[in-house]
Amino acid sequence: MAAKTNERFSSKLGLILSVLGIAIGTGNIWRFPRIAAQNGGQEGAGAFLFAWLCFLLLWSIPLIIAEYGMGRNGRKGIVGSFAELIGEKKGWLGGFVGFVATAIMFYYSVVAGWCLYYLITTITTSLPADLQQANAVWEGFQGSNWPSIAHGFIIVAGGFVVIKGISAIEKVNKVLIPSLLLVLLVSLAKSLSLEGSGIGVEYLFTPDWSTLKNPEIWLEALTQNAWDTGAAWGLILTYAAYMRKSDDVTISAFQTGIGNNMVSLVSAVIIFSTVFGTLSPAMSNPEILDIMKTSGPASTGLTFIWMPQLFATMTGGGIFAILFFLGLTFAAFSSLISMIELAVKVFVDMGANRRRATVSICAAGFVFGLPSALNLTFFANQDFVWGVGLMVSGAMISYAVIKYGTTKFREELVNTEESKTKLGSWWEIIIKFIVPVEVVTLLGWWMYLSATEYAPDTWFNPLSTYSVATVVGQWLLALGLVYFYRKKLTPKTVS
Repeated sequence: MAAKTNERFSSKLGLILSVLGIAIGTGNIWRFPRIAAQNGGQEGAGAFLFAWLCFLLLWSIPLIIAEYGMGRNGRKGIVGSFAELIGEKKGWLGGFVGFVATAIMFYYSVVAGWCLYYLITTITTSLPADLQQANAVWEGFQGSNWPSIAHGFIIVAGGFVVIKGISAIEKVNKVLIPSLLLVLLVSLAKSLSLEGSGIGVEYLFTPDWSTLKNPEIWLEALTQNAWDTGAAWGLILTYAAYMRKSDDVTISAFQTGIGNNMVSLVSAVIIFSTVFGTLSPAMSNPEILDIMKTSGPASTGLTFIWMPQLFATMTGGGIFAILFFLGLTFAAFSSLISMIELAVKVFVDMGANRRRATVSICAAGFVFGLPSALNLTFFANQDFVWGVGLMVSGAMISYAVIKYGTTKFREELVNTEESKTKLGSWWEIIIKFIVPVEVVTLLGWWMYLSATEYAPDTWFNPLSTYSVATVVGQWLLALGLVYFYRKKLTPKTVS
């Protein structure tokens, strides 16, 4: 039976930077701006930001607190920590949470490969002078073998770090995250200096309240905040197994959530300022928004098409482009490391050798990530299915805390003697009532309207990219696999 890990982060800074390494990634710099663009109304995207911020307080931070508490208590991976908290027979529920995060890893490494490719391209070639050239670079890249090659290289590099253990992860993040933040601040200053950039900032923060009638706005806002912060992925829970007893759970959770969302807002300002600043002299706002929404399937190419054009307008733009894509690659890589570590920790808890477990996980990640590397429509399907799947993961974490006892959890696992900030009973209300209501209401609302209004002819088609059938079908497959292998997953993880 696997014992609780004796490894620890060397400092509070190491913990926070490593957790921010989970949270600050392409979800902030690549995914957040494109989701904001996809969900903006005619007047602006401010209503989406409102819903997104609501879920920071009513979803992400409360679940991050739960993950910190579970991980530090169990000192194991996602399955072992669930089993420690609510019993061996229910440990498999943690397996589903881990499955969702691992399924995201399969295509996340593809995005990390994109970042690496653009880093190399900015070093070796000149920046695109206009939209046509930028689109040609993106489409040429997607039509080649490079997405698959870069995907394979980046996942091997991530595996190399994970083999070395938590100390290597901490050291890498102490370099990657400060470097990324510096690059973002430089990019922000330049994007705001563009003529017309104010129009983009105004659009980003102007609310079109009528859009809140659409359940997809709320669904996307919740899943994006989970993507931003890493809430309900099980990643923070995995790193919390290496937490020192003296580290404050409540403070760490707020630092993680708020710090991360600030990076997302900065990234969105950079992208919107760049696009509107570049196109506003010749186009109207609706035309610009249409271009943002059509920069690849589900705006997947938004950051990669437009950031090179920002740097092309700068003195020394080539250097800044290299720094930006270096930072973006750092962000993607730090998050990918945490996803690999989550899956590896499960197998290590089962008694597997860390090196062999890492090699196996990375090999599986490469194979199962290839379809997303080869087909952007498949990629968009996976991003939607498992992004929304984070809601189910959140429900399972909430269930585990409720099963253990919310008051007992707060008083024994969060408000320890070493805690400087005591968590209030408000957290119990959110975990016990609000989180379950959010899951049932949003999923039910979306499924009903999808079947009756949005896609009455395709909602039951599992091959349709965004259908109810494809989402539920893949979730049920994951649940079935985890439940079938539950006896192999849990026995060796419980002391």
